[in-house]
Amino acid sequence: MNNAILLFSALSFLAYGAGCFTSRHLQREFVRFGLSPLRKFIGLLQIFGSLALIAGMWSPFLGKVGAGGLALMMFLAILVRIKIQDGFLKTTPAILYFLLNGYLVLFAY
Repeated sequence: MNNAILLFSALSFLAYGAGCFTSRHLQREFVRFGLSPLRKFIGLLQIFGSLALIAGMWSPFLGKVGAGGLALMMFLAILVRIKIQDGFLKTTPAILYFLLNGYLVLFAY
């Protein structure tokens, strides 16, 4: 079960992180978030976090660092969504990924 959650989170963040470099939709979203100048940096952090989750299969310390970093990022994403007054449905993915990565920090490594 832990490996399934780990891989789901890692692949999700790898895709989203890559999208920060390629997706016009995400470019517009980061403008809406007020984070346009940080888009590529955030994407890079998500890619590194996803790779750390995978590396955690061999190095638990790296897995905890990756999951913790991604959980922190999703906590901040929740705050951004609240600040820009997105509704609950638009905030739900950030909440879910916050909980998933928090779980990984506490129980998977």
